[in-house]
Amino acid sequence: MNPILHRTCFWCLATLLSVPQNVFSQERDSIAPANTSVSEKKNNLLTVNLQLLSHGETRNGGMPKDAAEDNSHFIMGRERLVIGYQRPGLETKLNIQHNGIWGQSGKGAFNVQEAWAKMSLKNGLFAQIGRVALAYDDERIIGPNDWAMASLSHDVLRTGFEGHGHKAHLILAYNQNPENINGAGDFYQNGAQPYKTMLTTWYHYDVPSLPIGASILFMNIGMQGGEKENNPHNEYQQLLGGYISYQPKQWKLEGSYYHQFGKGEDGIKIDAWMASAKAAWTPANNYGFETGFDYLSGDKNFAVPPKGSFGMTRHEKIRGFNPIYGSHHKFYGAMDFFYVSTYVFGFTPGLQNAYIGGHYKPLKKLTLQANYHYLATATKLTNIDMTLGHEIDIQAKYVFTKDISLSAGFSYMTGTETMEKLKRASNDGNLRWGWFSLSVTPRIFTTKW
Repeated sequence: MNPILHRTCFWCLATLLSVPQNVFSQERDSIAPANTSVSEKKNNLLTVNLQLLSHGETRNGGMPKDAAEDNSHFIMGRERLVIGYQRPGLETKLNIQHNGIWGQSGKGAFNVQEAWAKMSLKNGLFAQIGRVALAYDDERIIGPNDWAMASLSHDVLRTGFEGHGHKAHLILAYNQNPENINGAGDFYQNGAQPYKTMLTTWYHYDVPSLPIGASILFMNIGMQGGEKENNPHNEYQQLLGGYISYQPKQWKLEGSYYHQFGKGEDGIKIDAWMASAKAAWTPANNYGFETGFDYLSGDKNFAVPPKGSFGMTRHEKIRGFNPIYGSHHKFYGAMDFFYVSTYVFGFTPGLQNAYIGGHYKPLKKLTLQANYHYLATATKLTNIDMTLGHEIDIQAKYVFTKDISLSAGFSYMTGTETMEKLKRASNDGNLRWGWFSLSVTPRIFTTKW
């Protein structure tokens, strides 16, 4: 007999016969194991989360020098509704996002930040399709760049294997404009992604019994070249490199190297590279230190003409490294002068970034962090010094509860004449930027069945 029906019948009979309460207790105890076995088979999980972020900034000094951004104050908001579902062999996620500046006309920007389904087998094979926020290794080359309000995501098919210390991923993307689906051609421009096609392979291995992990990354990116009515075609550029981390006890050592080659959108050959090294030491749970160095190659024959004039330099090769789809705010200084905004005239003299810093937790819920950056170009300039400036970043974060936190920071940079000319920055040599972020991320609903 069905145990639930059996239990119902028993309670009805007991009520009619006025059976003592202790008999009811015995009956509940007798059927408890059956209920427990049923609950253990609850394999479906549905969650609904909110992400509410309020972010304000104030700055004095910036670029370009004569624009209103030199002295501006504003507050931005980002709201996300995240719905997730899981069961054995299937996982889905829907992340609906709105972001905008307080007081702006219109309704801000609505978009789907993530929407994907992932099917997996017990042997470690999986396939994922949809809009995905990709993140690999230290996120220097591929990351969600979540500091930016819009964040980064990609429309992809991702397949691979994960198990026994091995991870192997294959990522495929093909982007198109809506008006082209009716036979209007294959030209792709002003879409959600800067590329037309992308093929990426990533392999990671964790060494057994050792705190060592290593990755190899290869990307083949098809950039739209030509014009819609005049020789539309793809120019393909490649990236090949690797990342390694070693974490013995209180230390974490990281290193990476990547090389770019192929052709740019204008057909010019690419020959660029970057290397990075970082060491972090955490002797106790409440404090630690870090230092590192980044080198990103730059274009040769980089001349900076005086303001108000134009300079023309013929480049036979593109030697300025482009970290493409990474979380740029994590590197190169918090003020985001590099690889978020471009240099004047669009050239790239590369970057040298030497930094040192540390963090300290005076309270369980409070974390303080400070970093110093020495910034310089990688290319020797013909008429000015290579040094760009010195930047100091200070940040504090207080966690009220597991889903409410407040962060604030202040950055100060003493820029040089080189910084002013390359970035059209304020010429007083004192660039200041302050910000705060209030993050509220409650889980409003969860159920299993």
